[in-house]
Amino acid sequence: MSDLIVKPLKQPKDDGSVLSITPESAGWTYVGFEAVHLKAGETLQRNTGTQEVCLVLLSGRADVRTSRNEWTNIGKRMSVFEKTPPYSVYVPNGDRFEVQALTDLELAVCSAPGNGSHEARLISPEQVGVETRGQGNVERQIHNILPEGEPADSLLVVEVFTPEGHWSSYPPHKHDRDALPDESLLEETYYFRVQPEQGFAIQRVYTDDRSLDETLAVRNGEAVLVPRGYHPVSAPPGYEVYYLNVMAGPKRLWKFHNDPDHAWLMPKPK
Repeated sequence: MSDLIVKPLKQPKDDGSVLSITPESAGWTYVGFEAVHLKAGETLQRNTGTQEVCLVLLSGRADVRTSRNEWTNIGKRMSVFEKTPPYSVYVPNGDRFEVQALTDLELAVCSAPGNGSHEARLISPEQVGVETRGQGNVERQIHNILPEGEPADSLLVVEVFTPEGHWSSYPPHKHDRDALPDESLLEETYYFRVQPEQGFAIQRVYTDDRSLDETLAVRNGEAVLVPRGYHPVSAPPGYEVYYLNVMAGPKRLWKFHNDPDHAWLMPKPK
């Protein structure tokens, strides 16, 4: 198995965690990601420590509390493939959170270094930017949950729906150099869901010099690490592909560089 693929546990841990990525386990500096499955009535409690956190309710409903705030009965979609924007909660570092599941709940815990600049807040579906990106067989739906224009210290969080037979994160692009204004350095995780569940996605991760060049078959519930390089995704015919991206780096800006070999595929400005 590739070192870039992180597989879920067959049985959740006592706290519901089924998949965990830390900077230490990934061998990088900024991004953490965890997938948690809770049954109705179960609770997840955490202190954020030095990390800011974005809790994304992937499916199900819950009550969420922090040290100063509380949001009850949030969550609407029962599957990510309903394709409606999710409810999310931003929690700063130096805080805590408690999530109590009201139904079976799939929760994403996205984390990166924080400096206490922002208050905990609810990110409702109405606050999520929805866009269609690309056209033809590179068309996909984007939900900008925590983009750079919204308050946070490090985190960028977005989810993408790739229809069957389509490509996304395409044309291939990268963001692995701290070279603003041309390119920003951002580590990234991809958390995949596939419908029907027996399907798979294809993701390639490669660098210009091919010192990293892997083509991955990614199953439902798995995650991919993108420490550097280009990282396009393909959804095979018959299978819809969802993924949640978490990005963070030394500067909270998403400036990418297209693979010169494939830059001709970019739409020409009108």
